[in-house]
Amino acid sequence: MLNFIEVFDVMEVDPDSGKAVWTGVTGTLTALKRDGFAMDPKAATYCPTDWLDERGYLDAALARRHPRPWSI
Repeated sequence: MLNFIEVFDVMEVDPDSGKAVWTGVTGTLTALKRDGFAMDPKAATYCPTDWLDERGYLDAALARRHPRPWSI
């Protein structure tokens, strides 16, 4: 059985449109706070702990190699 952990996407505001745009970075709350990112605590998702690197960020290349019912 996989252990899952809560992760958050890092978003930036597009200065032209004012819309939130994903930066391509996803990580744990601890990692994002440590590195100075702000996040919406209601916008969490979950991933297996095996998909995180040593810093607490999602390793997207690793995640894409595993079958799953959702996409990253």
